[in-house]
Parts: sequence; structure tokens; C-alpha cells
Amino acid sequence: MPNRPSLTTMGGMHPDYDHLQQAAKDHLWMHFTRHSTYENSDVPVIVRGEGAYIWDAQGKRYLDGLAGLFVSQLGHGRAELADAAAKQARELAFMPLWSYAHPTAIELAERVARYAPGDLNRVFFTTGGGEAVESAWKLAKQFFKMTGKPTKHKVISRAIAYHGTPQGALSITGLPGMKAPFEPLVPSTFRVPNTNFYRSEETSYLGPHDEHAFGQWAANRIAEAIEFEGPETVAAVFLEPVQNSGGCFPPPPGYFQRVREICDEYDVLLVSDEVICAFGRLGHMFGAERYGYQPDIITCAKGLTSGYSPLGAMIASDRLTEPFLTGHESFAHGYTFGGHPVSTAVAMANLDIFENEKVNEHVRATEGAFRATLEKLNDLPIVGDVRGDGYFYGIELVKDKATKETFDEAESEKLLRGFLSKALFDEGLYCRADDRGDPVVQLAPPLICDQEHFDEIEQILRVVLDKAYSLL
Repeated sequence: MPNRPSLTTMGGMHPDYDHLQQAAKDHLWMHFTRHSTYENSDVPVIVRGEGAYIWDAQGKRYLDGLAGLFVSQLGHGRAELADAAAKQARELAFMPLWSYAHPTAIELAERVARYAPGDLNRVFFTTGGGEAVESAWKLAKQFFKMTGKPTKHKVISRAIAYHGTPQGALSITGLPGMKAPFEPLVPSTFRVPNTNFYRSEETSYLGPHDEHAFGQWAANRIAEAIEFEGPETVAAVFLEPVQNSGGCFPPPPGYFQRVREICDEYDVLLVSDEVICAFGRLGHMFGAERYGYQPDIITCAKGLTSGYSPLGAMIASDRLTEPFLTGHESFAHGYTFGGHPVSTAVAMANLDIFENEKVNEHVRATEGAFRATLEKLNDLPIVGDVRGDGYFYGIELVKDKATKETFDEAESEKLLRGFLSKALFDEGLYCRADDRGDPVVQLAPPLICDQEHFDEIEQILRVVLDKAYSLL
């Protein structure tokens, strides 16, 4: 193949733009993508990032309102993270963790355990979040087999919740349409209501319109599901601190405390799926810390390296680790690139920046301003609800603000894919327009953002959402 110009070319049209377009259409199988979309239009090709912004191959700048994919906590172009990767690659480019160790994996495991709440002291590295979820379910099943409860294997998760694409993680996911093409999946997973307080009157909840009461009702449905399936068969409950899919559902006050009581009562493991919520997204290293609950396992990824190298982790409590520390038993599970030396070195440098630049403190100091800026959009007739925490928000779109009437499938298709996704990008904002529940726009900017970026996000959203409503 001939040498091609660097993708980091700055300013103006990329010198090999036409070739990139054709090669992308002919050879690149993009993830979660309708390739027919680009039959008569160009594939967006992103070539550079700096701070909170990215640039495409035509030289246009966009505010990265989704931190890549809830990943780029420290923003783009951090030379110290690239330097950490290069230094480690020169010293030790690869070594698996299969019965061996290397310094950066050891140091990172120690550091992550120090950040983790309670006695979550054992860190099992993966390459991403789906693998971490898969690992957590496998550990839960093996742990109960090793401790005399071999029938405990089922998992409970919430409606609409997304937990990953591997077969087990996809089974735990509560999105029927996403699962249907790959069925039959792993059996033994069951759904309970999520914590969408905005739509609480549309569920079977009939109590007072009070967040705490609604949270207790939603948590008690977990106890009900355990009883229905049989406590002797249920191994774990998988919950995100703030549920991503459906549009950023925060937990009502007291919700996780009640879930913890239920898990203790029935000897069921509480898995906090923090693939998105960990490492600053909610202003803390872990979402469990923000909401004051103690999980048995945390799954994480994304922000652990701010996206500069792939890495995920399952963090387990001392209780779950103990059966593996004596005798001949092992957790017969692993990934070739899990805990890769370059990735763990990048993670260490990433966490150094978190501490040195007080990133979590910055999020906590400015999250109120972010919320207030987004809530200005409540004056638009298409905006039904603005919800979230930290730097993680969803804006639910409605046909009728007074009645909360939502869009049917055809209307949602026209609104999100026919207009919003492209219009937001054309206006200079990269974010997510999603309908894996009711239609929402999701925002999760890099954690380095400030009021200037919040205002830019709000102004672009205002222009585009106003246009969207006029098309209804």
C-alpha cells in the first residue's frame, strides 16, 4: 500500500479525503451503524482532538458533548498520557497476567483498590466494560458453587438498562430489541423497574409522587423478583449508579440503601456497573461513593484511562476472593490483553492527573452550573425532563409537555435519525440522540469543561430542538 498522509493533518480538508471516504464505505464495519445511511452521504471522519473539541477530515470543529463515548474524561490531546504509553511500550510492550504479573498492573490494582469503597480489594483487569460485566457474572456463579450454594446463578437487572454486548452481558441487558438478533442468549436473567421518576405514574407504582417513596417501591420490586425466582437461585443484582440507557435515571434518595438491605437479606451480590459512572463522571472515583452504598463488585472501564488505551476492571470484595486463595481452585477466566502494560501505565498517568488537577473536585464544584444551564431548555415545548448528576445528563423529548405524551416509533425515527442526530452534528455538537426508551438527547462532556462549554452546548441544543419542534 502507498504511504498515506497523516490523519492528524491540521486545518482544512484532509489531503486524502476522497480515499478515506471510499475505503470507509468499502472496508470499515462500523459499530452499531446503519451503513445504508452513508450510501449517498459522507461518513464523518474525525482526525484530531484537543481539549473538549474534535475536528473532522474537512477541518470542521465540534464540541465533544459525549466525551467520545463517556470515555474522554480529561479531554483530547493530553501529551502526558501519550508519553506514558510510549515510555511503557519501549520498556515492556506486552505481558499477560496469566500466572505472571508486571509492575504497572500491580501498581494500578493497588491504587484502584485504595479508591474503591469498603473491602473491594481485588482487581481483575479486562480490556473493556462488557468484559468486566461478563467477568462479574462468572465470578458470582463460581463463588456460590464454591461456597455450597450451587443453584445460585440467576441475575436481576433493570428494564431498558444496557450492560454490554458479550453473550452474558447482553443477556443482563434490558433491551429486547438489541437482544433479539442474537437469541438464544444466556438464560436466567430477569428484569425489574428502573428509577425513571418522570414516568413513574406510567408504571405499576401507585404511591405518592415522592422520589423517596418511588425509590423504595422500585427497590422492593427486586425483593419481589428474588422471592418469585427463589432466593436459592439468585446470585446477583446488576445496577448502574445512574442508569444510562433510557436517558440518565439517577437513583431516588434511599434507593441503594434499600437494595443493599435486600441483597444482604437474601445473600445476593450487589454489582455496581460503573463502566460509565466511575472515574469522575459523577464527581467521585466511583458512583457508589456518591450515593453512599457498598457493592460486592464494581465493574468499570472507559474513564480509567480517559480513552488513551483500552482497559476495564472488575473489582471484587475480600469475601468473594477468599475461596480462591487456598487449595487448587482458580478463576478459570481471562483475556489476552486484560491489564495490558501500556494500558495500565496510561491509567496510572491518568489517575495522577485526576489527583494533581483535582478533577473530581472540579466536577463537584461545577455540576450545579451544568445542570442550571441545561435546565434553561425547559422553556422549550419539546423538552419534557432534564435529569442526571455530575457531568452525565439526559434531556427527554416529548410531543406534549403538559401530558408528557411521547413519540411513537415512526415519529421517533423521523425525529432522531431523520433530523436531530445530523442537525446537532452539523451545528457543531457531538452528542447522542437515543430512543432505547423514550427519545432523549444525552450529554456527558469531558470533565475539564466549564461554563463556556456549558453555554455552547445549551445554545446549540436550543437552536436545534427549536427547529425539531417546528417539524412536528
